[in-house]
Amino acid sequence: MSWFVEHLPAVLALTWRHVYLAGVPLLLGLLVAVPLGWLARRYRVLYPLLIAGTGLLYTIPSLALFILMPLFIGTKILDPVNVVLAMTIYTVALLVRTVADGLGAVPDSVNQAATAMGFGRVRRLFMVELPLAVPVISAGLRVAAVSNVSIVSVAAIIGVPQLGLLFTDGFRRNFMEPILVGVVACVLLALVFDLLIIAGTRLITPWQRTRRAA
Repeated sequence: MSWFVEHLPAVLALTWRHVYLAGVPLLLGLLVAVPLGWLARRYRVLYPLLIAGTGLLYTIPSLALFILMPLFIGTKILDPVNVVLAMTIYTVALLVRTVADGLGAVPDSVNQAATAMGFGRVRRLFMVELPLAVPVISAGLRVAAVSNVSIVSVAAIIGVPQLGLLFTDGFRRNFMEPILVGVVACVLLALVFDLLIIAGTRLITPWQRTRRAA
């Protein structure tokens, strides 16, 4: 405990770095996954291609992707942009199927009613289909958030500062306290992400609360 108190400012700084490296890709990945998921849902011939293709991206070892990313985009090995882009790829890989399945769960009768009311394809997507698919997409987003918090820590092996540095530092010095602090911090951070997504989902889907109350 004394180590934690003495190094609290450093732990907080690493935590904020971890939030950035895990949170920004979550938002970017969602922005990319929504149109890809819509394409997979709209054009059935694309569904297996997009789902399989993005699924394969998730099988790429994270450490290898962190190391190879500078070769593709011309950045330095310690540039946090490498981690952000790599984590965005993993987020997209997890969310495309979720978005496609969420949109597919919207009843055809609802879509037909919206079309009969004069909704065009784009307006129907943003005002009818996506709002109704939010609970499903939110579930996938929660999985992606926990995954991101975990995978980001691997970047400590190549020296990118975040909570994972507590693991490498503790292992190098054979000192357990920073490792335990890092584990607890990652678990708490994943829990915070999860609670924020749940709260955001409830905020933008008030009809779900009404349905549960009924």
